[in-house]
Amino acid sequence: MSIWTYREELSRQNKIRRSLYELLRDELDHVLIQYSLIDSYQNFLNHNTPYPFVEMRELKPRAIIPDIEYELHNNLLVLFLEDSIPNIHKKYIRFFDDNKTTKENLLKIRHFQFHKKYRHNLKLFESPQFCWFVRGLLPVDYALLIQRDSTIKAKNRYALTHFHVRIDWPISEAAEYLARSLRYIHKDLYEKGEDYAENLQKKFFEYYGLHPLAGGRRTAASIAAQYLKQLPFISTVYVGSSESRSLSKISERGQTRYVLIKLDESEITNICKTHLIKEATFAKSYLIDKTNDGGVAIFQTTYSHPVHAQPPDDGKLRELNSEYYWLTVNSQHLIPLPEAWEKSPLPYSKIYSVSG
Repeated sequence: MSIWTYREELSRQNKIRRSLYELLRDELDHVLIQYSLIDSYQNFLNHNTPYPFVEMRELKPRAIIPDIEYELHNNLLVLFLEDSIPNIHKKYIRFFDDNKTTKENLLKIRHFQFHKKYRHNLKLFESPQFCWFVRGLLPVDYALLIQRDSTIKAKNRYALTHFHVRIDWPISEAAEYLARSLRYIHKDLYEKGEDYAENLQKKFFEYYGLHPLAGGRRTAASIAAQYLKQLPFISTVYVGSSESRSLSKISERGQTRYVLIKLDESEITNICKTHLIKEATFAKSYLIDKTNDGGVAIFQTTYSHPVHAQPPDDGKLRELNSEYYWLTVNSQHLIPLPEAWEKSPLPYSKIYSVSG
């Protein structure tokens, strides 16, 4: 299904690259959580508007997310690759000279403000101002592409190489690729008829935790994640949506979704008792806001694919049963604030503990 190589099969050189990539991905997680969730929450506070918290039923597989776009909620779409994507893939992942992160191209973006001391190395992950550079480009339509800098082959370094990257792979081809790898078809999406093909496309969305009518960025993210599985290295797709009020991360580990949740005082007390944490420490390390009746925290849900959404052990063709789930909740945690680097996520099951 995927052709990337596990760590134990890598050369020592590529193990170092994998380690660096995973370390930088951890840092990128925090940057995007800050922008997508914490900054969005502050946007609502600044406009004296109640924040539209996600209901737990929206985090369940096959959930239907309300079709409402919240203008104050930040959107984003980011592709982060372990290596650099070959030019042959430009047909479907649209990265060209005119959307490289050069000063000339960036000057064409009206809302992007240059730093007074702009330097070429701003786009490099190792630059102290890289996070500022990323945040400045996140509002740009379509996707940002962060990948290994191929100009220096002897060094593993990463850069934000392109902005305004469009994902143009057809949904039907993405669904066909997935269905073929899971052995629900031999070759062609329509080989068992239109109804069967339509059901497979619906299951494609379910596989990525989406409803078939999901918005453009989330659909583009799922298509990009599926397309990048053809490459011989790992990749991560991040998508923040003003409809889902969440940040989703799709990687070789599966899918993770981050949202903001309200915790009342009794919940906070129980969490602190369970994990032997002082309430003051919990508030400082896990709450983005302390309210009169509790607080606001970052909730993380990780998903896994059950046997029906994995390649069969015997490799034989099988028939699709739409009743079987292709995505299940694997774990749930409260995660620490980006600056609380010494704290660990706290297990906290909530999705199935409330009605709805």
